[in-house]
Formats: sequence, C-alpha cells, structure tokens
Amino acid sequence: MIELASIIILGIIAQWLAWRTRVPAIAPLILTGLAVGPLAELWTADHHKLIAPIYDPVAQEGLFPQQYLFYFVSLAIGIILFEGGLTLKRREIREVGPVIGRLISLGSLVTFIGAGLGAHFIMGLNWSISFLFASLIIVTGPTVIAPILQNIPLNRNVSTVLKWEGILIDPIGALMAVLVYEFILSGQGGFEFTSHAFMQFTQILLIGLALGSLAALFLQFMLKRELVPNFLLNVFTLALVLLVFVFSDSLAHESGLLTVVVMGMVLGNLDVPRLKEILSFKESLSVLLISILFILLAANIDVKDLQLLLDWRCLLLFFFVVLVLRPLGVFWSTNKTALHFREKLFISWVGPRGIVAAGIASLFGIRLVGVVPQAEYITPLVFMIVLGTVLLNASTARMMAKLLRVTQASSGGILFIGASKAARVIAKYLMEKGRHVVLIDTSDSNVAQACEEKLEAFNANVYNDTLEEEFDLVDMGYLVAMTSSGDVNEYAVRRLKKVFGEKGTFRLITSGEMKRDIRNLPDTGIFSYTDDFINLSEVARDYPEIHEVNILSQDHLQSIIRKMNAMTSSIPLFIEFPSGNIEPIPKNMTELDIGSDCRLVYLGKEMEE
Repeated sequence: MIELASIIILGIIAQWLAWRTRVPAIAPLILTGLAVGPLAELWTADHHKLIAPIYDPVAQEGLFPQQYLFYFVSLAIGIILFEGGLTLKRREIREVGPVIGRLISLGSLVTFIGAGLGAHFIMGLNWSISFLFASLIIVTGPTVIAPILQNIPLNRNVSTVLKWEGILIDPIGALMAVLVYEFILSGQGGFEFTSHAFMQFTQILLIGLALGSLAALFLQFMLKRELVPNFLLNVFTLALVLLVFVFSDSLAHESGLLTVVVMGMVLGNLDVPRLKEILSFKESLSVLLISILFILLAANIDVKDLQLLLDWRCLLLFFFVVLVLRPLGVFWSTNKTALHFREKLFISWVGPRGIVAAGIASLFGIRLVGVVPQAEYITPLVFMIVLGTVLLNASTARMMAKLLRVTQASSGGILFIGASKAARVIAKYLMEKGRHVVLIDTSDSNVAQACEEKLEAFNANVYNDTLEEEFDLVDMGYLVAMTSSGDVNEYAVRRLKKVFGEKGTFRLITSGEMKRDIRNLPDTGIFSYTDDFINLSEVARDYPEIHEVNILSQDHLQSIIRKMNAMTSSIPLFIEFPSGNIEPIPKNMTELDIGSDCRLVYLGKEMEE
C-alpha cells in the first residue's frame, strides 16, 4: 500500500517541480524513478529497490507479477496514444505549410534510417533492435518542447516550426514505432521479410485501421444521438478505448496500440459533439498515468541495464543522433525555404525526445526481452536519448537562441481575452496597423466569427494552465481582457500578467467600478474608464467602425473625450503617436506627452473634426 501511494505522491510532486522550474516533466519523473529503483540498490542496507515494480515471490515484495506490469503499461500507453491521436487534425497538416510537412516526413526518414544504421554499426545491435530503436527516437512531442521554449521569445518562424513539429510528429512517430514493433513480432523476433511475417503484419495493419475507424464512428454516432449522458461521457469513452484495445488484441496479438492510435486520429477529425470535454478529461488522465508510468518504468530498470550505458559507444551513438542526424534531417527538410541559416541551426539543436518515446520503449523492452536478442538495450538506450536531449536542450536553448540571434527584437503582440464583436473590431484595426493580434474565447461561435473575419483566434480558457504553452503567443507583450465577466477579466490580468503582460496588462472596468471616482479605479483599466462591456458592445453593434481624429494638446484631447462621453455613441480607445506607436489612454491623461501630430483612435460614430 505504501509503495502504491508513494508512486502517485512522488509522481505529482515531480510534475509540480517540473511546473515550477519550467522543465519537461519527463526529466524529474525519470530521475525520481531511477532514484527509488536501481540507484536505491547502491545505498540501501539490503541492496533492494525502494519501489519494485515487478513482484518477487522469493523476497515477497513488489507490485505487479511480470505479465500484469506489461498489461498495465500496455493499457496506459494505449490511453496516452489515443489522447495524442485526438490532437492530430488534417486541416492543421494542410495549414502548417511545406516546411513542417517535409520536416515530419523527410526529417523522420533521416532519423529512422540514420539511427537504425548507427545503432547497428556503432553499437553492434542486430537489425531488428536497431530499427526499433530508430523508430522510437523519431518523436519530439509538445510536452518536452513547451517547457523549454515557453520563456524564450523566439521569432515566429522558429517557434511555429518547433510547435507544429512537436504536435504532429507525436502520433506519427508512435504509429511508426508500433508498426516496426508489429513487424518484428510478425517475423517471430527477426527483421527478415518472410511470407508469414508479411501476412501477420498485414493482418495487424488491417485490423488496426478497420477497427480503430469503426470504433471512432461508433462513438461519434453515440454522441450525436445523445445516447451517452453528460456525466458518463468521459468514463464511457475511456471504457470504449479499453474495450477496443483488448478486443483488437484478441483478434490479432499486439494490434491494440495501433487500433487506439487510429481511433484517436479518426475521432479527432470527425464532427463530434463535446469532443473538448473528452480531450480535457484525457489530458488530466494522461498526467496521472504518465506520473505513475514513468516512475514505475524507470524504477523497473536494473543496475545491470544502466551498466550497459557505460559503454563508450552509447555516448558516441547519442552524439551521432544529436549532432549529425538531427541537423541533417532539419537542413535537408528546410532546403530552399525562407528559413535563415541561423534559424535552421537552432531548430537542429532543439530536438528533445519525449514521453511517447520513453513509454513505448519500456513497453516494447518488457515484451521483447527473451524473445529478441539484445532487446535489453532498447529501454536504457531510449531513456539515455530522452533524458540526455531533454537536459541538454533545457540547459542550453536560451543561450543558443541568443547566440544565434533567433529571438524577437520586441514583444509587441496583443492578446485579447474575449472575442466579442467589440474585441474583433478593435483587433482588426490593430492587425491592419501591423500588430500581431490573437484572440481567445470559450465561445465556439465567437472564435468561428473571428476566424471568418481573418483574425487569429482559438478556443481556450484562461483558467487552463496549457494556455501558457501556446507557441502562437510567444510574442505577446500586451494583454487586454474584455470578456463580459469582470471576474474572468480580473483573474486574467492577475495570473497572466507575468506571462503576456510584459509591456502592459489591461482589463475592462465593471459596471460597479463605473460608479467610483476615477482616482479609485484600477490602473489596469482600458479605454475610456467610463464604459463597461455592455456600453462597448452596444456601440460596436451600432457603429462597428474605428476612426482617428487629430489632437493638438492635452486640453484638446480632454475636450474631445468629454464630448464623446456626452454623445455615448463613441468610445475613445488609444493614442497614436507620430512614431506609429499605439498606446492605451491612461487613467491620468496628464501623463501623456501630446504633440501636434498625435491622433485619438476611437470606436463608434464618426465625429466632426
């Protein structure tokens, strides 16, 4: 009981430490697992692990009989891969452009072939284990890229490429690894082409594609017909994933992983009601499973497995993957593109391997040891690549970004919390002035309307921590909270100030605050300090236009604003300076240095100058 509780407690502590230190969670999780597992054997009095994942009937200690650990790991990895498959959208692949498309295809091919040859000729591993290792280290993944880069103000070219590579390559790399694994098992442990192996592999492939697609269509049918109540939605989906996994495995041995990956990919691209709720639940479940899984898997490694890494050839293989294959794949994929040499070099440097690689490697290692010669190398070698690349990139990415000058000169982007009519009108004006503007909202209709108006918008919740991991927001220097909820606006300003409010954080004042003296209003107020969400929405509805008027002095500005307040059909927004810089109107307007070439930007009915 103590061991089971300790795994969950240590896992969540490791996740919390990762959040506080902004490093990928996989690093503290693996280090924690190694500390309570094989490393504990070096200092405990009886040379036993503090947490022993596999039950030892002689010592009468441990958690799982060997097969049951394999079953738990299989099901957990299946759920994680299903959640990863849900995030792969066809439209996103079309939108990201040829650079990222080539990077996840040609780049993956370079890694697969190069790492397979490297493992064979450097380490002396047989072909089957060499190419299984190669397939496992293809993936990077958003969970390892995000914490490394979210505090580095990279330019948009670099951040976009790294973001989409991590998102798209995760399920693709997992699918590749599963296919290689299935082919090895179909050949009864070898990598040779035989008619039997080909038939077995084809059977697994067909069952995975067919059953995964049918399961996704079935779930879509159930949800569209509202045959699943809301309180059972998440657990019903979880039960269906487990059922499909087990049923697929009974039809064709080891086909379950492929089936759930396909199920997730198909479901993510269908019109499924309440899909966001399923994704949110799966993300929470994945955090718990990953926390448990990686402490178990790292603790399951034995000292003799770690001793395999003392071979100097392991270090040579690591540097071959990091310093040869990654740059080769990146430069080949980005040849004759708009990326500069320095940008390509930085992308080549940042390629940490992630959770999918480590998890599937452990699963396959457990399954193949004793079946395929040299399978004991799979888990320690992949863990070496994962931990080594994560620690290397986490410690050097900021320095390399500055050295290669791929950071932004200025964080001038503007993040709008809320995509109402008024927010869209203001955002469009700022975008036309050359600002990078992003809107987020929890309303699908508001987001869809913003996208129709050619604005950059997405569905997100300010209460969700993953908002900080969005790489589209790396250049946000201003935050403007203008939802209909005063509580949401105040929370957004308070929580996101350090992340997105480098140059200014603002919110709409509430109807209650409008009754106060202006001296008692918060300094974070935006626009006129005399208009709340309702006033702004009414003006945007009746007069959805932005105008500019010349101002000559402080007194002239104040007289124009008094006139607007009396009209109630126009709302002052910003001051545009001769340099082209646009700034919000402060609470104390005497702080402004108004010259003859300044202009007042306002929303609503056009005024006569």
